[in-house]
Amino acid sequence: MKRVLTIQDISCIGRCSLTVALPVLSVMGLETAVLPTALLSTHTAFEGVYKKDMTESIDPIFHHWNSQKISFDSIACGYLGSVEQMDIVRQYFSLWKGKALLLIDPVMGDQGKLYAGFDENYRRNMRIFCQSADVLLPNLTEMAYLLGVDYRSLPKDREGYEQLARELSRINNGIVVIKGISLTRTMIAVLAYHARTGEIVFCEREKLAVEPFGTGDIFAAVCQGALTKGMELKRAVELAMDFVLECIKRTMDDPKRRWYGVNFEEALPFLIASENDSAYYI
Repeated sequence: MKRVLTIQDISCIGRCSLTVALPVLSVMGLETAVLPTALLSTHTAFEGVYKKDMTESIDPIFHHWNSQKISFDSIACGYLGSVEQMDIVRQYFSLWKGKALLLIDPVMGDQGKLYAGFDENYRRNMRIFCQSADVLLPNLTEMAYLLGVDYRSLPKDREGYEQLARELSRINNGIVVIKGISLTRTMIAVLAYHARTGEIVFCEREKLAVEPFGTGDIFAAVCQGALTKGMELKRAVELAMDFVLECIKRTMDDPKRRWYGVNFEEALPFLIASENDSAYYI
């Protein structure tokens, strides 16, 4: 069994980050280790959230793993609460470059704005950190900040995003997966580009009239699992999009649950069946 690590925050209530990554990766047949960067009472859409920063724990955990010669087949990093955390994780990534598949979801903003508490210094350091990644998984806002382009002037066509993907790949000279592209009112897309092979993947699915929390985290987890298990890039992106769509469908008739994220638990059997479907490995 392959062993993977996911590094991000954990919310005690609310389906996002580690709360979704751990079960998703586990049902994909991967031994999943976790490293929380912050502990939150709920996800941040709630008011009055209690948050405990875990910076002081990260380095000792890494040192203990190293002393035990614990290895990973892939390592994914999501939310980091500070540049200090980023520096610690970046050092660990440097030890695993070329030994494990390294994925970074550069969580720092959405809807054209940085999240509260993040600034230009954080953005600048995130761009440096992203040089470590074999796979980058930004949303449109994060892509714009990494490239230093105006979010309001993002392209209106596929060709424009292909060009931005090529520019973004110069940061890590690897794979970039741009999430949340909406070229029409009814469809949502992901565009992936592999700098070393020139492969371009454009995967488009139905855009549902619900935008619940946690779908980006679910997408990233499925990508990590699929790529770690050797699935081709195109199939990995398709599987991730299909599962996210299924999760949203399971939530649409349950409006009270939307606040807490998608009902991904109900969709896990779909993921298990789909992940074992030979169509994803052609």
